[in-house]
Amino acid sequence: MKANKKKIIVLVAMIVLLVATGCLNYFLNVKQDNIDTVDAGTQPTFFETYRSDRVTTREQEITYLDEIIVSEASSDEAVAAAESQKLALTTAMETELVIEGLIKAAGYTDCVVTISTNNVNVVVKDSELTLEEAAQIYNTIASETDFTAADVVIIPYV
Repeated sequence: MKANKKKIIVLVAMIVLLVATGCLNYFLNVKQDNIDTVDAGTQPTFFETYRSDRVTTREQEITYLDEIIVSEASSDEAVAAAESQKLALTTAMETELVIEGLIKAAGYTDCVVTISTNNVNVVVKDSELTLEEAAQIYNTIASETDFTAADVVIIPYV
């Protein structure tokens, strides 16, 4: 029983450190991105900033999952859960990239897609979307995922 308590405590501590490091990394990167942007004299677009933040966050998540997987202190259940989460994350990343490419191929200038376990969020560079355009985007999502229309949020952004 004591060994299980220790493993749970170690796992919880690792998760807390993961969240804290992710937050710290995010805020430091935002500050650095703002400094770099001022130095370059150009403002990054919403889409560039979003992608950069998404990549940074995902890299951190994968690093933490890898740490759990290789840690000798991790229980078999924790390792299995981390491996499952890593596989789900990489699958979502690949699907997001495919959907973004298909939406851009349909004529939209830019977009970002995020997939979670419960929904798909799409931000499309457009001032407003018609019902037909939203349906076209949803059809692209439906062709690549099992999400229903109720699980898909499409947001126009200029």
